Amino acid sequence: MIYTHILFDADDTLYDYPKAENHALNRTLTEAGIACTGEVMRAYQAINQQLWRDLEQGLVTQAALRTERFSRLFQELGLTPCFQVEEISERYLGQLGQGIFLIDGAYELCRDLNEAGVHLAILTNGIKKVQTSRIAGSELAEMFEAVIVSEDTGYQKPHPGIFDYAFDILGLRSTDKSRVLIVGDSLTSDMKGGFNYGIDTCWFNPFRRPNTLDLQTTYEIHRLEEVKELTGVRNGESR
Repeated sequence: MIYTHILFDADDTLYDYPKAENHALNRTLTEAGIACTGEVMRAYQAINQQLWRDLEQGLVTQAALRTERFSRLFQELGLTPCFQVEEISERYLGQLGQGIFLIDGAYELCRDLNEAGVHLAILTNGIKKVQTSRIAGSELAEMFEAVIVSEDTGYQKPHPGIFDYAFDILGLRSTDKSRVLIVGDSLTSDMKGGFNYGIDTCWFNPFRRPNTLDLQTTYEIHRLEEVKELTGVRNGESR
C-alpha cells in the first residue's frame, strides 16, 4: 500500500457544495421575501468565494464572513430582506447543514479504501456546525477516523497549524510523511497547504481548470475513483 492515510477535503471533493448552496440559499432567501434569481445567485457566489479566499489569508474572521456575505449581497443589489442579516445567516447555515449531496463516486471510493485498510480523515475549512451535520447525515459518516474542522484548530488551510493538529489527532507524528496523501479541489488551500507541509498532494480537478498558481501537485485527477490507483487499492483490496 503506497499511502496508509488520506486527508480528504470535504466540499467539492466528496460533497457537492454547489447543490447544497443552491438548496440552502433558495430556501433562505425565499423565507426572507427575496426571489433567488440567477442574478442573485451569481452575485452571492462571487461575494462568498472572495470572502473565503480572504479567510484563507487571514483578512477576515469566519464569524464576520457568515453575515458579511449577506450584507454585501443586499447592498450590492439594493435588496431589503424581511429579517436582519444575523437571522438570515443562522437560517442559511441550518439549511446548508441539511444539504447532503455526494460527489459521484465518493461513497464507492471511501468504502473501498476503508475495506482495504486505508485510514481516512476529513480536513476542512468549512463552518463546524454545517460540516458535522452534513457528514453525520451522509453515507460516509462512519468511514472517517476524524473530522477535523478549521474552527476547532484555530487555523485555516493552507496554514501548517491545521496540519499539525491533524497529525496529532491521527497519531501521525512518528509516521513517514510520504505515507500521507491529501486529496482536495482547492489549489490555494488543499494543494498549497499539503505542498508546504511536505506531504503528497492530489488535485481533484473534474472540470480540468488551469493551474493558475503554477503550483506543483503530486497528482491531478478528474474522477474520484482514480484515487484508488494512487493508493494501490482495487475493489476494496490492496495490491
